[in-house]
Amino acid sequence: MIGAIRSALRTGFGLIERPFDRLFSPALNPLAQLGALGFFFFWIVAVSGIYLFIFFDTGIERAYQSVEYLSRDHWFHAGVMRSFHRYASDLLVVMVAVHLLREFAYDHYRGVRWFSWFTGLPIIWLLYASGITGYWLVWDKLAQYVALVSSELLDWLPVFGEPIARNFIATGTLTSRFFSLMVFMHVAVPLFLLFIMWVHILRISRPKVNPPRALALLSLAALLAVSIWRPALSQGHADLAKVPAAVGIDWLYLPLYPLTTLWGNGAVWAFLGAFSLMIALMPWLPPLRRARAVEVHLDHCNGCARCAEDCPYEAIRMVNRTDGLPFPTQAQVNPSLCVSCGICVGSCPSSTPFRRTADLQTGIDLPEYPLKNLREKVAATATGLSGAGRVLVLACEHGAAAGRLDGTVVLPCVAMAPPSLIDFILSRDLADGVVVAGCAESACYNRLGVKWTEERFAAQRDPYLRARVPRDRIATIWASALEVRRAEVEIAAFVAEMAGKPPLRMRSPLPASAAAKSGETREPAEARTKS
Repeated sequence: MIGAIRSALRTGFGLIERPFDRLFSPALNPLAQLGALGFFFFWIVAVSGIYLFIFFDTGIERAYQSVEYLSRDHWFHAGVMRSFHRYASDLLVVMVAVHLLREFAYDHYRGVRWFSWFTGLPIIWLLYASGITGYWLVWDKLAQYVALVSSELLDWLPVFGEPIARNFIATGTLTSRFFSLMVFMHVAVPLFLLFIMWVHILRISRPKVNPPRALALLSLAALLAVSIWRPALSQGHADLAKVPAAVGIDWLYLPLYPLTTLWGNGAVWAFLGAFSLMIALMPWLPPLRRARAVEVHLDHCNGCARCAEDCPYEAIRMVNRTDGLPFPTQAQVNPSLCVSCGICVGSCPSSTPFRRTADLQTGIDLPEYPLKNLREKVAATATGLSGAGRVLVLACEHGAAAGRLDGTVVLPCVAMAPPSLIDFILSRDLADGVVVAGCAESACYNRLGVKWTEERFAAQRDPYLRARVPRDRIATIWASALEVRRAEVEIAAFVAEMAGKPPLRMRSPLPASAAAKSGETREPAEARTKS
C-alpha cells in the first residue's frame, strides 16, 4: 500500500519536474530547491517581522490600530512588509508540505535518512505554532476567531486549571499583558524553529540552505508583485461582545479550525496525534533493507580525504593513522550513515582499473559490489558488443537506463565509476564510446552523484578524467526512470555517431588472460538489495 502511494507520487513529481527542468533549467528548478527555499522564506519572515515590530503596539486597543496604521498610512513600505510577512509564511508551509511529499515519493526517508525525516515533525508543529500566534497579534475578527478556537482546543486537554477560552467571550477580560505574552511567543517559537531546522540538516553533507541567486530574485519579485496586487489586510476590529460569524480563513495555516465545529475538539486532537505518530513511524514502515556499508582497506588508503569530501551523507571522516604507514590520517566509515552508493569508491585515487594486480583492491570499496567485480563486469559486458558503433552504458540503478539489458552495466550511482574506468574502456578497446546514464539532474537519488560526475569529467574535481580521453567518445544522459524512451533515443543517436567515427588511436587491447577471465565472472548488480 505504502509502496503504491509512493510510486504514484513519484510518477506525479516526475511528470511535473521534467517540464520545470526545461522551463527553469535543472539548477533553478524550484522543486529541487525546496529545502533552500524554505530557509529563504524563513529569513524573509524573520526580517519582515522585525521591521513590523517597529510599528506594532502591544496595547489591547492599540494593537489593531497599529497594524491598520502600518497597512494604510505606510502601505508603500510597512504595508508591503506585512504582505511579505504573510505570504512568505504561507510559502514556507507550501515548501515544507511539498518537501515532505517529495522526500516520501523518492524514498528519501528510510534507512540512514530517518533522522532528517524524524526531525521534520517538530518543524511542522513549530511552524504552525509560529503562524497561529502571529494571527492573534493582528487582533481583528480572524484573530478573535483563531483565539477562541485555539483556546477551546487547548481547554480540551487536561493541562490548564481554568478554561482560557473564558478570556475571549466577554469584554474587559483581556489585558495588554496578553499581547505582550503573544509577542514573546511569536518571537521565541520561530527561534526554536530555526534551531530545529539546523538540527534537521546536521546529517546532510553540503545541505542547500540558500537557493541560487536567480531563483531567490525571482521569488522576491513574485512576492513583491503579489504584495502590491493583493496586500494583506485585516478583517475588522475584534469585538468580544460578538461572535465572529464569517471570517476569511488562511487554509494553509488554519485548515483544521473549521473541523472543530464538524468533528469536535477531541476528534481534531486525535487526528493530529495520529498524523504525528504516522509521520514519526514511517521510516520503519517497513524498514529499508540496506546493503553492507563500504569498507576501508588501509593498505590502499593514503588518507587523501577525497572519499570524505565526496560522501553525500557524512558517513566518512578522517581520523589519525592507526597502521603505522607514513600518512597522517585514514578514512573511517560510520556504517549507520552509509547508504552504499559507492560514490566514495569512484573518488578514491586507488580505484584504477589499470592496476595489474590479480586481486584488484582500492582504498575504500563496497563489499557487495567491489571495484574488482565492476571491472570484470565491464569487460564481460563489452564482449557482447559487436558491429560498428560499439557503445557501453554505465547506468545508475535509479535512472532511465537501469532496465537495459544489452551493453549496460548498472551501478548504485554513476559516480561510483572512477573516471579512469572510462579511460580503461576506451583504451582497452572494450567499446567505441561510453554512455554515462544517471538520474535526472534535479532529482539525483544520491544527491551529488550527477554533480560529482560532471565535475570529474570537466577536470574540476579529483579524480579527473585524463586529458587524453576524447570527450566526443563520452555521452552523459541525465534522465529519470520515467524517461526511458528519451534515454533510448539518445543512446541510439550516440551509437550511430560512434559508428561514423574512425578507430581510436589510444587503443591497447585487454590482455588475453584478463579478457578470458572477464567472461567467467559476472556479478549482477540486480542482486543488490532494494527496498
